[in-house]
Amino acid sequence: MDTTVADSVTGALVDERYRIRSRVSLDGLATVYIATDERLERTVAVKLIHPAHSQDQRFVERFSDQAKAIARLTHPNVAAVYDQGVYRGMPYLVMEYVRGRTLRDLLAERGRLGPLEALAVLEQVLAAVAAAHRAGLVHRDVKPENILIAPAPGGGSLIDAVVKVADFGLTQAVEEAGGETAALTEAAAYVAPELITGGRADPRTDVYSCGVVLYEMLTGQTPREPGEASWQQVDRDVPPPSAQVAGLPTAVDDLVLRSTRRDPAARPTDAIALLAEVQVARDRLGVVAHGSRVAAQPTVPVTPIQAPTRVVPARPSWARLPDRSAGRRRAAPPGEPPSLYGRANANPVRRRFLAGLIAALGLLIAVGGWYFGVGRYTETPSLVGQSRAQATSLASSEGFTIRTGKGLYSETVPKDQVMAQDPVATARIAKGGTITLTLSLGPERYKVPDENGQSYNNAVADLTSIKLVPKRVDVYDDNMPKGNVLSTDPAAGTLVKPGTAITVNVSNGPSPLKMPNLVGMDVNAAQQAVQQAGLVVDAIVSQPSDKPANQVIDQDPAADSGVVQGQKVKLVVSDGSQQPQPVPVPDLTGQTCPQAVGTLQQVGLVGVASDGGGTVHQENPAPGTPVPPGTQVQIVCYPP
Repeated sequence: MDTTVADSVTGALVDERYRIRSRVSLDGLATVYIATDERLERTVAVKLIHPAHSQDQRFVERFSDQAKAIARLTHPNVAAVYDQGVYRGMPYLVMEYVRGRTLRDLLAERGRLGPLEALAVLEQVLAAVAAAHRAGLVHRDVKPENILIAPAPGGGSLIDAVVKVADFGLTQAVEEAGGETAALTEAAAYVAPELITGGRADPRTDVYSCGVVLYEMLTGQTPREPGEASWQQVDRDVPPPSAQVAGLPTAVDDLVLRSTRRDPAARPTDAIALLAEVQVARDRLGVVAHGSRVAAQPTVPVTPIQAPTRVVPARPSWARLPDRSAGRRRAAPPGEPPSLYGRANANPVRRRFLAGLIAALGLLIAVGGWYFGVGRYTETPSLVGQSRAQATSLASSEGFTIRTGKGLYSETVPKDQVMAQDPVATARIAKGGTITLTLSLGPERYKVPDENGQSYNNAVADLTSIKLVPKRVDVYDDNMPKGNVLSTDPAAGTLVKPGTAITVNVSNGPSPLKMPNLVGMDVNAAQQAVQQAGLVVDAIVSQPSDKPANQVIDQDPAADSGVVQGQKVKLVVSDGSQQPQPVPVPDLTGQTCPQAVGTLQQVGLVGVASDGGGTVHQENPAPGTPVPPGTQVQIVCYPP
């Protein structure tokens, strides 16, 4: 496969430090590149997350948390994480570069592996996963693509190769962000049944995946045939690998069957327990294999010769092997004194003492095995539905440690109430272990930001960052520069649900037309004025008013606002229903002008007098004329 396909990232300098050299692999989650750390002058691998996941803020946050957790894992069989960051909006990890190939590539070339080689690879895989389990992490995606094999220096046997496991926790970051995981799509054959049926994952989930990987190494294929539904492993146990490859030892059949039981409780409790079983099986198979090559021969005296010195190339730091030599007995060469065991076995008293010692050690091992396999475990209490304080109090009273994970929004579950827990209720958990709680964040609401005066592009960025949907409306405005936000609907500060459409009114600059003032005009005259301005009367609404009937009392758009040719206008006119009743003008003849003004005030009219002294001789309107309240009445007074 060509791994040097050029793309827009090749040749780039990431974070002013990592020079991208070539692309190594590509999957649904990320692209992996070979790069040079120009600061430390070393070769590294850079895993760049695809933009589809980079847009999900929950994924980015969970990815960052998982990267920090993985970086704390220090083990020879774990592909180390050196650094993390964001490049062009895409999160990335800087990891140890392993000079080798994946187990998938190896199986594609060789078809399958022998039992000793398969167990040697699996032992190092389990050592890495066991380190994660001890740190409280679950890999969730153990498969050949995530298992890197570095050949032994000098091209030795695969048994001497170095195995490293990568991508701890990345699948969980996608799951907790609400995305579709690689485990349930690209690698369905390696997924434990409980992860398919209920999404539950604990160390036994990784044990199942490791068992399937062992089956594939031994047979060259996965237990689930291509095209079978992923639900097959829910309804059917993994068959023994010897059903596909005749002659495989019973020990490897037993390992596959025990680690891939559909019931999690029937599997080894974690990678630590399975690793112990694999080491025992590997040692036994190694003895059998070695013995099968030795045949009894007559004793022949030979002249001793000096054996050539074997030079073993030194391993670099990235290719360290865990030490498995401790505790193995070495057979005494001819001529050496008998071992302590041999001397004890030759004396009956010593032999009985040795037998008692072995029995005591066996009991101690049995008790220890019971404790580490069963005794140190208990059931997880049920905390779902309780408040944070109640759950913490209950868990603490039973000796557990509580950790709060990423919260979830809920329209129905009150804030700070437990929505989920890991491990789930009644699951096996080590006494004094850690329970991770998922708490409700309450209803998901966001406050509409104040975007007045901001550019529309800035407003869009602010709104979309909190999951709101901007809808642009251009409005003419004489004061706000073109392209800047005038207002939003709902208004700034309003709490809204994610996905709410926010109308963003954006200035289109000063309008070429002005809306005429129609208030106070007769409706017919107002319509003519609208037509002359190049506008269209869209609606005429009548409402109660003390103004004369058919007089315009309101308009939309408002007077002097900017409008465009053909814009629709709404008129509000008075129906005259609230006008006061007319008042007849009283007869003021014979009254003095001051008296006449007072009389008019009493009936709600206004007197305007020409006082020449004397009494009223003229009034206008004439006495008895009905007029609206507040009408002015002209009165003239002079002597007789």
